[in-house]
Amino acid sequence: MREASTEKLIDLPPGFNTTQLLVDRLESGGGAPLFSVKRGTGWHDVSTADFVADVRSLAKLLVSDGVRPGDRVAIMSRTRYEWALAEQAIWFAGAISVPIYETSSPFQVEWILRDSGARHVFAEDSQRVGVVRAAVASLGEPVTIWPFESGPDDTADSPIPARGLQVLLERGAASVVSEVEVEAARRIAGLADTATLVYTSGTTGRPKGCVMTHANFSEVAVNLAPHMAKVLGDGERTLMFLPLAHVFARAVQQVCLHAGSTIAHSPSAATLVEDMKAVKPGFLLAVPRIFEKIRATAFATAEAAGKGALFAQAEAVAIQYSKAADARGRGERVFRSPVLLAKHALFNKVLYPKLRAVLGGNARYTISGASELNPDLAHFFRGAGLGLLEGYGLTETTAPATVNLADDVRVGTVGIPIPGTTIRIAPDGEVLVKGIGVFAGYHNNPEASAGAFDADGFFKTGDTGALDESGFLSITGRKKDIIVTAGGKNVAPGPLEEYVRSARLVSQVVVVGENRPFVAALVTLDADELGPWCKANGLPPLSPARAAAHPLVLATVQHAVDAANTTVSQAETIRRFVVLENDFTEESGHLTPSMKLKRRSVIDSFAAEIDKLYQR
Repeated sequence: MREASTEKLIDLPPGFNTTQLLVDRLESGGGAPLFSVKRGTGWHDVSTADFVADVRSLAKLLVSDGVRPGDRVAIMSRTRYEWALAEQAIWFAGAISVPIYETSSPFQVEWILRDSGARHVFAEDSQRVGVVRAAVASLGEPVTIWPFESGPDDTADSPIPARGLQVLLERGAASVVSEVEVEAARRIAGLADTATLVYTSGTTGRPKGCVMTHANFSEVAVNLAPHMAKVLGDGERTLMFLPLAHVFARAVQQVCLHAGSTIAHSPSAATLVEDMKAVKPGFLLAVPRIFEKIRATAFATAEAAGKGALFAQAEAVAIQYSKAADARGRGERVFRSPVLLAKHALFNKVLYPKLRAVLGGNARYTISGASELNPDLAHFFRGAGLGLLEGYGLTETTAPATVNLADDVRVGTVGIPIPGTTIRIAPDGEVLVKGIGVFAGYHNNPEASAGAFDADGFFKTGDTGALDESGFLSITGRKKDIIVTAGGKNVAPGPLEEYVRSARLVSQVVVVGENRPFVAALVTLDADELGPWCKANGLPPLSPARAAAHPLVLATVQHAVDAANTTVSQAETIRRFVVLENDFTEESGHLTPSMKLKRRSVIDSFAAEIDKLYQR
C-alpha cells in the first residue's frame, strides 16, 4: 500500500481558536477537575472555573504590560501547572507562545528571542531568569521577564499558582484592563492564525521555528479525543512529565483538556515514581526511555531479591502472550497452549501487578512516541496488562500523525493515520504526511518552508517507512541526520561536529546517540597537525594510534567538546567520546570523493566502539 487515510470526524468554524476548547469546557460545567497540582507533600485539585479566572487575570497583566495581539511571548520552564496557565493567558491576550526548553543555553535562548521577535518571557525561577538575562545581554534589546517563582522555597507551601506568578495575577486583577478587552483579544485569532512557534533542531545549527496554527492544536484535539476515547476514558486522570516545550506534550494536553481529563504535572524525574503512585493516572504519555527504565528497575529489584530468574521467565511469558494476541489481531490463527495461559494467569496474580503499581496501579494504557520503541518492550508491557500504544509524528505534524488504537494494535508499527490525516509513501520510501496537524511552514524561512513539502502539498518527514495492507505504518529508517535520543530529544549533529572539528588536533567527528540515553561522539585526529602539536607541547612524536590514548591529547579533545557543549542544551551535550586510531578516508569507505562523510558507513564500521561508549 502506498497511501492510507482516516476520515476527519469533526470540522470547526474558521473563527475558532484554541482558547475556545477551554471556554467550552467551562460552559459545559467543567466536569472533573482540570488540573491537580503538587504543593508540599499534597496534591490539590483546580477546577476549570478557577483556572479560567486565573487565566483571565494573567491575560490582563500581559495586556497591561504591553502585549498586543500577534506579539510573541516566550516560556522557559520545566513542565508544571504554571506553564499551562501562562500559555493559556498568552492565547487569551491574542498573542503567540514561544516555548523554550528549560535546559537551553543563553546562546540558544538569544537566537529564539531574536528570530521569533519575543520581547516578553516567562521564566520559571532564578536560574532560568539568569539564563534569559544573559541571552538578553547579547540580544541588545529590552525584554520583560516574568518569573513563576519568587524565591527558593516558593513551591513548598505556596498557593496555586506559585508566589511569583501569584503576584502577577494580583497585578493583572488590579489593572485597568477590562474583561471586555481581554475577551476581544481572545477572539481575534482564527483557525488559520499562528498559535505558537516551536523551535526544532536544524542541520544548519540554527533551530527553525515551526509555525503551528490554532487549527493544528484545535482540530487535532477535537478529532483525536473521540478517536482515542477508550484510552482517555471518562474524566480520567493523567500525569504529564514530558517537556511542555515539546509539541508532543502540549498537543496531548489540549486533547485531555477537550476530553474532560484531569491533568497533573511532574516536573522532576527524581519524584516521578512517587508522583505516579499519588496521582494514580489512568493513562500516560511517555517516551521509550521511560519504559526501558521501568523494566530495568523492576529487573534489578527482582535480581536483588534473588528472583532474577523468575522475572526473566515472567517477562518471556508476557512477550509470548502478547505476540499471540498481536498475531490474532492481524487475522492469523494462533494456538495458545494451556501451559502458556496458566503461566500468564499465575504471573498476572503475583508479579505483573507489581509492575503496574510502579505506574500508580490504575494505568490501563500508555502512549509512546518521540523515538523508536523496541517491539519486545512493547510486548512485555502489553502482556503484563498495560496497553503500550506506539504512535508517530514530528514537531511539524503537531506530534501525532499516526497511532495504534486500544482495540486495534500492531506491535512494531506506529499505527494508522489519525482522523483528518493521510500518509503516503514516496517512490524512494520517504514518509509523507498531509492533514490537520501539518504545520504552516518555518518562521522567517521561506526557502526551508518550500523545501518541506512536495508538489502535492505533502510534508516530507525525512523518515522512510512502509504501509501494510490495513494502513498501519512502520518506520524503517531516517533520511535526515537528526538524532533522536532514547529520551525523545532531537539533536542536530552537524553544529556539534563542526565545533569540535574546528579544534586543531581534530580531523573528523561523528556524533551518535540514536535511541541511546545520551549523545556521544567518535573523533579522529589530524595526522598533519599531530607532529607540530606534539612539539609545541614538549612531547615526542606520536603516531595517531598512540596519540588516541595519550592523556594530553584526550584532555585537548575534551576541551573542544566542552566548548561545543556550551552552545547547546544539557540534553544535547556530548557526554562521552572515543578517539579512533585511524582517520576516515575515501579508501576506508567513510568519505565520498568530494570528502563528505558517509555517516551510516562510519556508524556501521564502528558499532563495537559505539556500544562501548554506552557501557557502564
